[in-house]
Amino acid sequence: MPSKFSKRIVVKLGTGVLTRDVGALDVNRMDGICGQIAELKKRGMQVVLVSSGAVGLGMGRLSLKLRPKRLALLQTCASVGQGLLIQTWAELFEKRGLTVAQILLTRDDVDVRNRHRALKDLLNELLKMGVVPIINENDCVSAAELNIKFGDNDVLSALVATIAKAQDLVIMSTAPGLVDMDGTGEIIKVVENIDSVRDKARGTSSSTAVGGMVTKLKAADIATANACGVYIISGERKNSLLEVFDGKNPGTYFVPSKTASSSRDRWLRYFGKSMGQLFIDEGALNALRNRGSSLLAAGVKSIKGTFKAHDLVEICDETDKHVYARGMAEVSSDELRKILESNAGKHLKTGDVAVHRDRLAMV
Repeated sequence: MPSKFSKRIVVKLGTGVLTRDVGALDVNRMDGICGQIAELKKRGMQVVLVSSGAVGLGMGRLSLKLRPKRLALLQTCASVGQGLLIQTWAELFEKRGLTVAQILLTRDDVDVRNRHRALKDLLNELLKMGVVPIINENDCVSAAELNIKFGDNDVLSALVATIAKAQDLVIMSTAPGLVDMDGTGEIIKVVENIDSVRDKARGTSSSTAVGGMVTKLKAADIATANACGVYIISGERKNSLLEVFDGKNPGTYFVPSKTASSSRDRWLRYFGKSMGQLFIDEGALNALRNRGSSLLAAGVKSIKGTFKAHDLVEICDETDKHVYARGMAEVSSDELRKILESNAGKHLKTGDVAVHRDRLAMV
């Protein structure tokens, strides 16, 4: 496996790995992970850490047993917990002569082009100077609006790996890997096709965490499509991170694509803020998926949102509402609505194209 030759990696730590109980950090385990990262850095590797735990830690400090549903209280937990979390990491890494940098992100920080570039430049500079960037979603702010949330730190870690052009993403979890719950009950050691194991994923019942194996597979989807290998391993197992880079496989390894998607496809699929949705019929969806066609106005059945020409839009099935593609609209939502109302494409300056194939990517 290629991981032992990696030079830049992203390590994601779940709340369950970092805590002993609701709101109580497992400092001994965190210290052990710091030791492993320090060893990897001695081997010449650059490490980015994506750390969950802020909300759970805030819950403990505020004597809450269940993850808050009320927005203001969730933000309060994140605000209280984030300072405690980064302070603990800084002290543990300082013992090993390593400096950390805190980066709190919202979805806009990776979607807005100038902020995306600024984040990429910042990561490169920090890693070049030997600093360990510690990244978390800024739940104090992003929890307020669903459209600027990542959803969970699994997806965030995959997007960070893509931006940083990491060779590997290691997701350290309370799960030992992807387990074949409906078959042997054993860990599936290597996955070459994620679609073949998608039905084996489960959510989470944790009172402090979100996501579960479902979001880990989503993260693997994103990272492997961009030539980044993905491991899901147990964060409770001693030295499991070092085992990965000693050429062993203590969990599940997702084989990356041989070549990364183009920068255009990466941007359309994973980054950029969607300004609206186009709901299309079965014929149009089939043309996109199987014939590599542009999306024609005749295939659009309804529109949601307000957007200008060249804004990014999501392309959804009219029946299941699932997002199947993202692309740049050829015309504004107002113009496209006029086309739908008149049921004619003659008003489109570019013919009857709603989203051109050259500016469209399947998700």
